[in-house]
Amino acid sequence: MPTRPSLTLCALSVALAACQAQAAEPPKNAAPPPQKVLVTPVVRKDVPQQLEAVATVDGYVNADIRARVRGYLSSQDYKEGGLVKANQRLFSIERSEYESAVASAGAALTRARAVAERNRSQLARVRGLFESGAISQQEIDNAVAANADADAQVQGARAQLQQAQLNLSYTQLRSPIDGVAGLAAVRVGNLVGQDGPTLLTTVSQIDPMRVSFPVTERDYIAFQERFRQLARRDLAWAKRQFDKLEHGEAAEANDPGVELVLADGSVFPHRGIVVTAGRQFDPSTGTIQLQALVPNPEGVLRPGQYGRIRLQRPRPPEGALAVPDKALISVQGTYSLAVVGADDKVALRRVEVGPSVNGVRVIVKGVNEGERVVVEGVQKVSDGAQVQPELAPEATASTNSQGADRAHN
Repeated sequence: MPTRPSLTLCALSVALAACQAQAAEPPKNAAPPPQKVLVTPVVRKDVPQQLEAVATVDGYVNADIRARVRGYLSSQDYKEGGLVKANQRLFSIERSEYESAVASAGAALTRARAVAERNRSQLARVRGLFESGAISQQEIDNAVAANADADAQVQGARAQLQQAQLNLSYTQLRSPIDGVAGLAAVRVGNLVGQDGPTLLTTVSQIDPMRVSFPVTERDYIAFQERFRQLARRDLAWAKRQFDKLEHGEAAEANDPGVELVLADGSVFPHRGIVVTAGRQFDPSTGTIQLQALVPNPEGVLRPGQYGRIRLQRPRPPEGALAVPDKALISVQGTYSLAVVGADDKVALRRVEVGPSVNGVRVIVKGVNEGERVVVEGVQKVSDGAQVQPELAPEATASTNSQGADRAHN
């Protein structure tokens, strides 16, 4: 049986343990610690003079070659992927059925013409008898109607012959343009044209090439002077500009043309020219599609390629305020930045943005040079929130580099 001092000692031990456990538990109403975020200062820097946009390359004209009549494919008369000339035969469809149809339609036309000639002679005789009073008005009316019907039969037979000849011509499938013919979608011996026009191949005119790319509304307005009178630009006009660009001259209205950067990062040697713009801006992206024509005399470019288009800015925004693209908060076409003040509190501030180049966005209005903006953890902060800011690694490296340059100088 434990003694009284032992019971007292045990009670004190239990009480002490309870107090320590209570002290270890955080207060239920204590505020959470400030959110850690990475920040970078707003800097003033020279922005590159080119506007870049993702571009898709396509043929100037893409002509689908389709079988318009039913039959078995009897020959393929071109080399896949090779150059073809306008009116060059690409495929043939077995002709015997359509040659027979032409012969039959020709015979029907001959028969109709014979009937019409007989009715004309009959009408002439009936008119003579009618004038002498030998026959009635009903008989002359019947002769006139029969003659008109025979003439209509001739017209119908002539139309059937023309249709038969047209169907026969469709058995020879020819290229409508000069260009590159694609791979054959159907092989010799297959039945084509049974359930509608069967696609056999596509011929693309590849000199010049069409290059499509989107630009923002702000950039479109900035380039309006250069894009003036787009509706009047055509292939002949573009070719005149190509000649100027090839000789190192600016195109119309001091237009230096556009550069096409290929998938491997190399710059295509021939400059192009913007020739048209889309009808409207896409409300979901705030961009409009532009098209440029790029000369392709060596045939290096092919439809379906991707690249980047570069346009020299009319008024390059040198010495502009800039922040990383990832610092921007975009909501329904508006942009904001999470600015961290001297008291380490966040202020969500709406800003006006300019072009984006290589992951850096120009800020036209809304922040000042040197202010800190959140670049990582933007989604976790709110207006007025207390944060624990740390300088982003890239900002630290940039600061150290600038300091080293100053020390060196």
